Amino acid sequence: MRNNLDVVWEHPPLERYFRRLASFSRLILFNQRGSGISDPIPLGAPATFEEFMMDLRWVLDAVGSERAAFLATEVGGMPAALFAATFPERTLALALVDCMAMLRRAEDYPWGFTQDALERFTAVFVATWGTGESLGVIAPELAEDERFRDWFARLERLSMSPTPLETMWRRIASTFDVRGILPSIKAPTLVISHAEQPWIRLGHGRYLAEHIPNARYVERPGFAGPLFWIHDVDWTLDEVQAFLTGSRSAPSLDDRVLATVLFTDIVGSTERAAEIGDQRWRWLLDEHDALVRREIERFRGRPVKSTGDGFLATFDGPARAIRCAVALGPALGPLGIQVRAGLHTGEVELRVEDIGGIAVHIAARVMAEASAGEVLVSGAVPPLVAGSGLRFADRGTHALHGVPGEWRLFAVEA
Repeated sequence: MRNNLDVVWEHPPLERYFRRLASFSRLILFNQRGSGISDPIPLGAPATFEEFMMDLRWVLDAVGSERAAFLATEVGGMPAALFAATFPERTLALALVDCMAMLRRAEDYPWGFTQDALERFTAVFVATWGTGESLGVIAPELAEDERFRDWFARLERLSMSPTPLETMWRRIASTFDVRGILPSIKAPTLVISHAEQPWIRLGHGRYLAEHIPNARYVERPGFAGPLFWIHDVDWTLDEVQAFLTGSRSAPSLDDRVLATVLFTDIVGSTERAAEIGDQRWRWLLDEHDALVRREIERFRGRPVKSTGDGFLATFDGPARAIRCAVALGPALGPLGIQVRAGLHTGEVELRVEDIGGIAVHIAARVMAEASAGEVLVSGAVPPLVAGSGLRFADRGTHALHGVPGEWRLFAVEA
């Protein structure tokens, strides 16, 4: 339900998750009716799971896919299971990762909700929708990350508004139970359950695997849950890839890319903080971060993280990275602060919320050599932007702390 096909690409770990899936499959994404960028539906007539299932069929028809493998998480396991049972000729395989328990508790199925628990859950679910407060339950370690919380709250708001959410959720809770169709699923099935989930019970995963013919059950320590693209993502995708293709990727597949790394730093930050006090300095840093992020995104870069008194970003084009660094001076001038910047182009290692590798260290060391208001680049950068109109002044060779050899540095001339 938290899905908007425009917004999901704004979060680098989620984008990486999708690109990893696309590295071994033809990836097909869609917004279920009434959510995200799909058309709205009447409030008094929420879609049934049968209609959601048929939507899957229409999507496959629209993109020319005769048979597909389905990867489902959370509540998505229900329509995926129904499709697999109803259209076996169009289902290659089914992978169910931390799917939510069926919603009605029964004597032979103790993992579902009682009606009272369901009412309480629905009330909290709807009341906090669009605020990011649900992170306190589904991902406590991210609940205090203001940037992630803001993005997550926006994702919720642009996925669905609270009223249709409540209507749809109540329809799901009151009308659907897939237990009776599990024996009809003929496609090879992988069921993955992580042990430490707040409401996705281990017993549910085992129940699915026991009642779906030709199913394999894998239990994993730790936590994954609704934020499936963050927690234990590499191991989970390794398992899914091996299940669907019969082979695993090399550990470094798609984890290293060529990029231009930009480091910035506020000059004289300690003195300025002492001058204006902690609270005003915090406010100033917040304004700085917002302005820097805006400029990075304007030049189509990827903001990686704040470094306290500066910023780390990557770009897939060195000329845009340089122009972004130059633009930071005028953008931050009204705040009364100056920054210095360093850039290097090299291969970086992609991590969930970060980057690593020697290229990152080189860019940081190049920045450390810059003066207030100066943009320095390593010798690797100027040849890559020949013909761009950018001009450089030779700053000679330097020994960069911790980096072997001597490095020629160049200052960007405005």
